Amino acid sequence: MESGAGKHWTEEEVKALLSVWSEKNIRKQLHGTLRNKGIFIYIAKRLQELGVCRDWKQCRAKYKNLKYEYRTVKYAHNSGDVTKTMKFFHDLDAILRYEPVTQLAAEENGRCSATETQLNTSPTTDSAQEILEDEGDFVNSTPAVLEATQIKKETIDIDDDSISTTSEDRSCTPVAKQMVETDNHIHLEEAQNHFKVITVNDSGAGKHWSDNEVRALINIWSDEKIQQMLEGATRNKEIFEEIARRLMKRGIDRDWKQCRTKYKNLKYEYRALQKENEHLGNPRRKMRFYDEVDCILRRQPLGPSGWGCESSSLLSVGDVTANTGSLSIKRKACNDEVSPVPLKKSASENTILHFQKLLTERAHTVTEGKKLLLERLCKQEEMQDLNRTQFYADPSAIKQVPAPAPAPAMAPAASDLKLGKKVNEGKTKEVYELPDIPGCVLMQSKDQITAGNAARKDRMEGKAAISNTTTSCVFQLLQESGIKTAFVRKHSDTAFIAAHCEMIPIEWVCRRIATGSFLKRNPGVKEGYKFYPPKIEMFYKDDANNDPQWSEEQIIEAKFCFAGLTIGQTEVDIMARSTQAIFEILEKAWQPQNCTLVDLKIEFGVNMLTKEIVLADVIDNDSWRLWPAGDRSQQKDKQSYRDLKEVTPEALQMVKRNFEWVSERVELLLKTKSQGRVVVLMGSPSDLSHCEKIKKACATFGIPCELRVTSAHKGPDETLRIKAEYEGDGIPTVFVAVAGRSNGLGPVMSGNTAYPVVNCPPLSAEWGTQDVWSSLRLPSGLSCPTTLSPEGAAQFAAQIFGLNNHLVWAKLRSSMLNTWISLKQADKKLRECSL
Repeated sequence: MESGAGKHWTEEEVKALLSVWSEKNIRKQLHGTLRNKGIFIYIAKRLQELGVCRDWKQCRAKYKNLKYEYRTVKYAHNSGDVTKTMKFFHDLDAILRYEPVTQLAAEENGRCSATETQLNTSPTTDSAQEILEDEGDFVNSTPAVLEATQIKKETIDIDDDSISTTSEDRSCTPVAKQMVETDNHIHLEEAQNHFKVITVNDSGAGKHWSDNEVRALINIWSDEKIQQMLEGATRNKEIFEEIARRLMKRGIDRDWKQCRTKYKNLKYEYRALQKENEHLGNPRRKMRFYDEVDCILRRQPLGPSGWGCESSSLLSVGDVTANTGSLSIKRKACNDEVSPVPLKKSASENTILHFQKLLTERAHTVTEGKKLLLERLCKQEEMQDLNRTQFYADPSAIKQVPAPAPAPAMAPAASDLKLGKKVNEGKTKEVYELPDIPGCVLMQSKDQITAGNAARKDRMEGKAAISNTTTSCVFQLLQESGIKTAFVRKHSDTAFIAAHCEMIPIEWVCRRIATGSFLKRNPGVKEGYKFYPPKIEMFYKDDANNDPQWSEEQIIEAKFCFAGLTIGQTEVDIMARSTQAIFEILEKAWQPQNCTLVDLKIEFGVNMLTKEIVLADVIDNDSWRLWPAGDRSQQKDKQSYRDLKEVTPEALQMVKRNFEWVSERVELLLKTKSQGRVVVLMGSPSDLSHCEKIKKACATFGIPCELRVTSAHKGPDETLRIKAEYEGDGIPTVFVAVAGRSNGLGPVMSGNTAYPVVNCPPLSAEWGTQDVWSSLRLPSGLSCPTTLSPEGAAQFAAQIFGLNNHLVWAKLRSSMLNTWISLKQADKKLRECSL
């Protein structure tokens, strides 16, 4: 079953997916990237253009299932079994023929994926066990004979866009065993790669956990009540929020996601080592805090010596990844009890010992080059522990800590991108050229917060990641709605890629509620006064003069010219109208969370390639005022920093929590709990082409659409049965009646359902003027409006669903804006031609 709504993929839908997949640039991106959410969002949009309504998760699931099934069949063919086949095999073969193939095994939950690496061993002795990574086809393989000892991976709930893209070791669970019933041995080079422990990156700001922090976490984890809650819960966010609160009382600032990820990392690393020791038959090789974790998972009390000194040493062989880097992949939940699986005795003991000796020597050679790096990391961790201990041991010393020197510019988190020269640097971000991506730049955020044109400036650790998350989510929402933006994609935790723009030095402010500087400039207006429509203000970016307010006339008279585009009346009108639309879209998006968007500040730029005005710069928690429940005292935006009388570490932590609150909830802007669908009822299959236009138009608004054939004249009982079918599942539905000649379908539906019904008859040129009256003149008590345009019928349904679905409403609002802009630009071109 595919993810999402669970609706089965039709043959036409699969063909559409394959046609998009077969494009060279799509194949190249899918093959060359780990984080592929953006690619599948693009594929979903392309499918919508073809009349197929599938979200990106459904597309990705179907893509992986097709690859899995293809490779299973392909492996069978390579093994001599030509009887095994599948639908679309030849289409997939044309797409995937150049990729390596191995035999695959489906996972327990039915989800499957395909390995991207060709095993060097014989296909008769090796088969692939796979780990399905949520953001790409990144897998680990182990020989089939060790399937019984496969370690089940923890499910790490890391957001799609928080997965690291930096280069990391991609390793496998260790294997040290001669292949049973054959004379084949694992190659030494391959076996060396097996001796690594896969861990998972700590989510959040990416800050390394010190020993003191891990000890505190384990100490809380050892609490009997905490253990019971963790065992009995499937949704454990509240539990880790409690753990985070306890850590905060001990002076450790970690959010619940970081705590949960570290907890799962510890469990996974512990279980991996258990399995490794069982396979090798070695004395127990240890990890940091092995004994403490072992006591917890075996339900034994922690010994007092566990906290007096380091309980466990670093892994001695091949475990560099446990300290230097870890993989951000989702893993399946593992059982709490690990059953030891004894090794088979068919291989001679001498052969195994000889193999282990060779392997140890090889691993020692590999790890020697990383020894200095490990020592450096350990020293840094010890210094962090020392500083943190001194800081929290004496609270009175906080005010005596000298103000830190201004932090140097943050190094770009773009290790896999070739950076060009620095284009610009602001108070909170840096902009770099990208030579390998023409027309694009890298927007790198800083861990810095300012107020009053940098009159107040402080370093706030983690702000870069928070701001980048907020900006990426907001721009994604606006872009999917149809607003033209410079945003391309999120690149890392602290940076995103954008189109290169020449910025227009005007800040556009849209206000719903009078507050802040507006009250100072307009004495007599009380705070809380509401503007209908929202009020637009412009400010010229000039720090030396505190960004003076400008009028439209001043902007026009300045005769700005950027990227060859002169800013005149038309351009000013477009930016003003866009500012209002963007504000209203975000205002509507925050309403389901009972949060009031008070005002918003944005900037525009001219795209260097397309020469058109687009929304640019960033929209983060510095860009707006947010009042939960409309209460100013609960403000979560940067105003909480501006209002500080004195900046202390405690005050900055309060501000940071506000920013984190926003960054967590801004991701919900991309989702909606509201459901809805359009059901098109056609009186005859001859009306199919007309109905397909309605379905395609619905897809542009993200509304599922189903087509049915029924005649109210020839089969009224079946028409009413279909109606009852859609009324019974509780999903809000709009019925569209498509019937030519005498339209009985719309009136019959309207008279027998409380759901909205709209007529959209496919009128003919010969009888249209007569036939339309059957849709217009209705008996009393019926109300089904009539529209002759298929797109109009879809828009009518979208307007109904948009009342409770901010994503549909945003597409409608954006469509209105883009129509207005196209008319404005057409008028400008016409006037230029006439002149």
